[in-house]
Amino acid sequence: MTKAKYYINFKKYYVALDCVIFGFTGENLETILIKRNFQPGLGAWALPGGFIEPKESLDKASERILTTLTGLSDIYMEQFYTFGEVNRDPGARIISVGYYALIKIDDYGKELVSKHNAFRRKITNIPKLMFDHNIIFEKALEQLRIKVKNRPIGLELLPEKFTLPQLQKLYESIYLTKLDKRNFRKKILAMDIFEKQKEKDKESSKRGAFFYKFNKQEYNKLVAKGYNFEL
Repeated sequence: MTKAKYYINFKKYYVALDCVIFGFTGENLETILIKRNFQPGLGAWALPGGFIEPKESLDKASERILTTLTGLSDIYMEQFYTFGEVNRDPGARIISVGYYALIKIDDYGKELVSKHNAFRRKITNIPKLMFDHNIIFEKALEQLRIKVKNRPIGLELLPEKFTLPQLQKLYESIYLTKLDKRNFRKKILAMDIFEKQKEKDKESSKRGAFFYKFNKQEYNKLVAKGYNFEL
C-alpha cells in the first residue's frame, strides 16, 4: 500500500541510538566503549550505538544494537534522554536517543570485545569521546543515580546471590562515595526484600559473609505502598 505523502514538504533527519552500558566488577562500575573504525570520528573513542531501521521501534532497535555488541539478551535497558543539538554530528543532522543498559559484566565475552573493537573502562577513567558522547555518558550516569535512589535496579548488576558487602560496594561505585556500613545494612535489611541464604561467601574473608537473594514479590508490595528506597 502506497503511503500518503503528508509530510513531503518537511525535511527528513536521521534517528540514532547511543547506548551507555554499565557493568559492575565487584569492585568498580565500568562501561563499554568502542574505538571508532569508520568515519566520521575514525579512531576516536565512542559510545556503542547505531541507527534505527525503518520497521523498528526505538526499544527494538536498542535491543538489536546491544545484543549485536554484547551477545546478551534480556538486558535491563532504559531510555533516559534525547540529544538533538543542531551541530552535534558533522556528518548530518542526527537526533540521538540515549539508552542505558545494566549487564553482568563477567558475561561479556572477550571474543565480543575483540570483534567489535570494544573496551571496558572504569567510570572514573573515561577518555575524551567523539562528538557529544561525554555529555551523553554523564547524563546516563546521572539518571542511573536518580533511579537507584528509588528502585533497586542496581541488582541487575549483581549475580543472583550476593553478599551485603558486595551490595554496599555496588552502591559506593555508583555514587563514588563511601557509605557507613552500619547505617547501610540497617536500611537494607529493614526493607525486607532480601532473603538471607544458608551459604556463605568464604572467598572475601575467613569468617565469610552470608549470601542474600532479592525477593521480587515483597519488593512489589512495597512499590504498591509507595515505599521510598533511598539509602
